Amino acid sequence: MDKFFHSVRLDAEKCKGCTNCIKRCPTEAIRVRAGKASIISERCIDCGECIRICPHHAKRAQTDPFNKILEYKYRIALPAPTLYGQFNNLEDVDYVLTAMKSLGFDDAFEVSAGAELISEATRIMMNSGQLKRPVISSACPAVCRLIRVRFPKLIPHVLPLTSPMEEAGRIAREEAVKKTGLKPEEIGVFFITPCPAKITAAKSPICLDKSNINGAFAIKDLYPVLFQIMDKIEEPEPMKKSGLIGVSWAGSGGESSALIREQYLAADGIENVIKVLEQVEDEKLNDLDFIELNACSGGCVGGPLTVENPYVAKARIQKLRKYLPVSCNHLEKGEVPEEMKWTKPLEGLSVLRLADNVIEAMTRLNELNEIHSALPGLDCGTCGAPSCRALAEDIVRGTASINDCVFRMGENMDDKERESFMPAPFRHNTQEE
Repeated sequence: MDKFFHSVRLDAEKCKGCTNCIKRCPTEAIRVRAGKASIISERCIDCGECIRICPHHAKRAQTDPFNKILEYKYRIALPAPTLYGQFNNLEDVDYVLTAMKSLGFDDAFEVSAGAELISEATRIMMNSGQLKRPVISSACPAVCRLIRVRFPKLIPHVLPLTSPMEEAGRIAREEAVKKTGLKPEEIGVFFITPCPAKITAAKSPICLDKSNINGAFAIKDLYPVLFQIMDKIEEPEPMKKSGLIGVSWAGSGGESSALIREQYLAADGIENVIKVLEQVEDEKLNDLDFIELNACSGGCVGGPLTVENPYVAKARIQKLRKYLPVSCNHLEKGEVPEEMKWTKPLEGLSVLRLADNVIEAMTRLNELNEIHSALPGLDCGTCGAPSCRALAEDIVRGTASINDCVFRMGENMDDKERESFMPAPFRHNTQEE
């Protein structure tokens, strides 16, 4: 499988080269050249910020076609708890789970059930003292990829447990094998996702040999059909298997609060996540036990593949919690099974290195700094790079030219030509005298 598989895709026909996306990307993975955006594959973390910001809908998430469920004899839906926050006045999640069966699934297993087990496993591992503090949650795949690309020194702090999605998928398949007598490969497990990063995590897992997920569908694609089906259900099947601890994972702070510890921090929104990671790297947060980070504002409820305002969705989750027990899932014997742990270590990526050789890298860095100092420092984005420093890096790597900067290009023009050539905000005279 491609090492840099991505669910975030670009539709070049829809792209207008507007440069909105280059400013929003947290890893500077997008450039605009020849009037079209392009994604630097090895830098992309599939956070979906470009999907959220693109006014022309040129960025999209690559989900599976729904008829993929027909490839399996037994089909299981894994709804993320975020899905519950999309429906108004929902008092019983069994309505959602029952509606899943009407879509063509044979069963539905809550990802929030897997979340409760991950919460307990985290408590056990933290109490044993075997984790480096502050422990950083590994639940958000976009954050894990961000750490690999921009903060590789923090990898020892990342919690080495599978995600709730993977844990729920593993248990759902095992239970289905016992129930049906089918082979594991004859059972299809499909995640209902709020974000593209989780699609990528299922298609190309970082710390697992193989994902437990066979496919993924966006919440926004299934929501309209589910809404109509739920409206016709008079008496739902009793299917729910999780409590308020698992469902709370949908919003920022849900994972942290389940640890029953005071010294924790929960941050959401990719800009805030980056600021927190910078502070951890500078050893300014060593008094904390646990750090929960969500790339999307509000947590998973703010995923770009949802339909509801994240704050409205989070409020609905809060209301739903009062109808739920505290927790419905516990680890046997109070031990963390090996199946919940990573099978491969999280490894840093050298995509930001200028060269593998240290001497060459330093030479290129000096060249980059010289070019950067010669640029105007406006970070206007008209060159197609997100900042002047990013353009300087592109020049050093041989993928751009100093003349891509309109201000440098205008140096060889006379004053009148330069005034007409410059973008309006940077002209000295906006009207002819």
